[in-house]
Amino acid sequence: MRAIVLDRPGSFRVAEVPDPTPGEGQIIVKVDACGVCGTDIHIVDGEFPPTPYPITPGHEFAGTIVAVAGDVKMHLPVGALVAVDPSLYCGYCRRCRSGRGNLCENWAAIGDTVTGAFAEYVAVPAVNAYLLPDGTDGQAGAMVEPLACAVHGLRRLGPVFGDTVVLTGAGTMGLLLLQLLVHAGAGPITVVDRVSDRLEVARKLGAARVIGDVGELAGERFEIAIDASGAPALVDAAAGLLDRGGRLLVFGVTPAEATLSVSPFRVYNDEITITGSMAILRSFAPAVELIASGVVDPRPLLSEPLPLEDYGTALQRVRSGQGIKWHIRP
Repeated sequence: MRAIVLDRPGSFRVAEVPDPTPGEGQIIVKVDACGVCGTDIHIVDGEFPPTPYPITPGHEFAGTIVAVAGDVKMHLPVGALVAVDPSLYCGYCRRCRSGRGNLCENWAAIGDTVTGAFAEYVAVPAVNAYLLPDGTDGQAGAMVEPLACAVHGLRRLGPVFGDTVVLTGAGTMGLLLLQLLVHAGAGPITVVDRVSDRLEVARKLGAARVIGDVGELAGERFEIAIDASGAPALVDAAAGLLDRGGRLLVFGVTPAEATLSVSPFRVYNDEITITGSMAILRSFAPAVELIASGVVDPRPLLSEPLPLEDYGTALQRVRSGQGIKWHIRP
């Protein structure tokens, strides 16, 4: 089969590799679509320390089951379309045993630390596969993983009904978070992004106001601020827009060395709450239902999928902010 092989940071190729066969407890998925996200950029650039090289990346994916190991007990028939949770928690560390598997001390993930789905086929644990309802296509299925991250983020944030919100970053994650916020009754919601096309999508998805420069909000105050950009300056700006008693959700992935310049006195005196959100935690099944029911519509975010040979083009478009969500269809 054909697969992307990242030999070392900055060097990848389309290669012929052996077809996978199902090991104990595994299924084989014929990949229909696999999304390119910010983590993939970090992996390509050598900025994601858990990743070994060489590796086939790709962790946001859906596809058709083509083989099932004999010991699999779940109802996962050949020919069924599934989305796959890439999380590979150890299950025995202190974090896993306390119900915080996303903070697993032995954290691993399909496409991040083991062979992923920028390939024609991929072997995955059967327990990580979720059947998709009839009528769901591969691209919508591949959006379950990022939506599951957003669901976990909103759970971490807590109730939002009636709260004013400023959301910085209108990429894939920002626009998924926006739809969840609208569904949960938050509002009005102001979305900030420098890309006008993304702001137009945000407006259609329920943003009350869209802004191209966070500086335009100087002097305003919000009960909730969410950063989905990962840009340290925007995280700082979002924090500065909080009203007394406000809550900040740091959702976007910033460089590890970045710092936040929030005044500790202000955190104390204004009772500011700062919350982080890391990946997925018991949120994959709800994400499947949210897409299946139409509560979250991924279609306005999607571009036409690209073939495996255009993986480099997809990376370039993500880096440049062109489009919103790019998928590879092997």
